[in-house]
Amino acid sequence: MNPLWTVDDVAAYLKVPVKTLYDWRTRDYGPKGKRVGKYLRYKAEEVIAWFESLDPEVA
Repeated sequence: MNPLWTVDDVAAYLKVPVKTLYDWRTRDYGPKGKRVGKYLRYKAEEVIAWFESLDPEVA
């Protein structure tokens, strides 16, 4: 079973501030996370797949 990533893990992987992840979430952008109680968790493979799907031509 693959481990779940925390918001801090995802922010570190993407090299963005944690606040950016929360901002993206309110805009329905970025990797999809799920609430586990009061905590937000991400599947590592889904974060990586989301990143890989980004258009490299868009800056």
